[in-house]
Amino acid sequence: MAHGESALLLGGDRRTPPVASEVSLRARGNRLIAAVAAAFTLAQLALVRPGMGLGWDETVYVSQVGAQAPAAFFSAPRARGVSLLVAPIASWSTSTELLRVYLAVLSGLGLYLALRAWRGLFPARVLAVGGALFASLWITLFYGPQAMPNYWVAVGGLGAVGCFLRAREHPRALWGVAAGACLMAWMRPTDAVWVTLPLLVTAAVGRRPRAALALVAGLVAGGAQWVIEAYVSYGGLAERLHEGSRIQGGLGPQFAVDDQLRSLGGRALCRPCTGPLPDPAVMAWWAVLPLLAVLGLVVAVRARRTRVTLVTLACATTAAVPYLFLIGYAAPRFLLPAYALVAIPVADALFHLATTPAGRWRPVAAVFLAIGLAGHLAVQYAVLERTVDRTTGHHRDWADTAAELNRLGVRPPCLLTGHLSVPVAFYAGCTSAAALGPNTNSTESRIVGASRRKPVAVLTRHGGAPPAYARDWRTLPAAGMDIHVAPNVRAHGPGAKP
Repeated sequence: MAHGESALLLGGDRRTPPVASEVSLRARGNRLIAAVAAAFTLAQLALVRPGMGLGWDETVYVSQVGAQAPAAFFSAPRARGVSLLVAPIASWSTSTELLRVYLAVLSGLGLYLALRAWRGLFPARVLAVGGALFASLWITLFYGPQAMPNYWVAVGGLGAVGCFLRAREHPRALWGVAAGACLMAWMRPTDAVWVTLPLLVTAAVGRRPRAALALVAGLVAGGAQWVIEAYVSYGGLAERLHEGSRIQGGLGPQFAVDDQLRSLGGRALCRPCTGPLPDPAVMAWWAVLPLLAVLGLVVAVRARRTRVTLVTLACATTAAVPYLFLIGYAAPRFLLPAYALVAIPVADALFHLATTPAGRWRPVAAVFLAIGLAGHLAVQYAVLERTVDRTTGHHRDWADTAAELNRLGVRPPCLLTGHLSVPVAFYAGCTSAAALGPNTNSTESRIVGASRRKPVAVLTRHGGAPPAYARDWRTLPAAGMDIHVAPNVRAHGPGAKP
């Protein structure tokens, strides 16, 4: 018996080190991922100024739950996810700085959770480097702390795909599949469908009803409000999709690859997308990306994880398709979900190039890769700095125009229409209206009628002609545009004229 006890103890000793080693490796991997996520949050706070002000789309989302201005017109393609995301801050504070810090911390946490969903599918160092590659793009850093949906579609997609691929061995990961799909649909329902399409096909072909059910449940839970709103406010789902297509210029076969290339230089919205392409150094990573993705698939075949990498690349591809081939303009943020998914196979390819099969570094290759990555990061930082400076300047102009409007007597309750009326109205605390264009929510007769009851102003580009009904209104310049103020508005402040 004593001998048996000794044998049991010895056996326990032999088994304990591997278990402890596995736990240690897992903890080390979690620390690597946590370090990447923390660095991402700190980089956002350092490089994207919290006081940058809110952009056009951000003012629409924030105004739905904030107290600074009445809710702006909510067009058909938009979903309420971002408004709900910012509600814990925007519902009681008008501080842009506080909102930016909140979103930066939240985006770092989102990246950490999304990368953790991949544990066991790739080595921890691959996941950490893949996360770092995605997080260091100027597009990711710029939009991480913004009240915009695309980053959240990216981390939701990354988490959902990782959990889907783990769910066969770890059934509890199905909860992560549902949560990731729900987050995507909560933010942008149509994008969620594109990202999850390969997963739905894989689940059907592989006869995985529970995985399919988790995906569908997540999509339904996240998109239910959007669908219900379609019937309540837009006349039905088909009508909302049709209206969304119209607002985006008509969805259909179009070639927008060159438009996306033009946007890489820091253009937040490339519509219409004309002008020269950016410097080749700015576009270089885009040319290398598909080559590394293919190499990542080759590496996966040799490492016997073909299915994992193939499904990941398929999801990245379907996420990019509508914004490369079905839309007539570009914004760099549109491709964030594709970048997040492709980053992990790309990191796998980079480690293959830099190390031997035994795991030792190839000195020459590693040095060349380090130089290339350093150059890439330098370019990303340069584009980010330029984009932040330009964007901050635009937002400052909007705030200055809003202050001038308030001085002229255009104060809440008030109405703005015309050029940049949506963001300027938010800064001024006014309602915005449009009789023409994608944000049409009123008519000229209604705007004229409103001018008899409350302060109304029309904004135009400097020197631009106002609508016929406002040609006799008082005109004043402000921050690169002209303000046309309705006759019944009285100015306030120093130097004001009655």
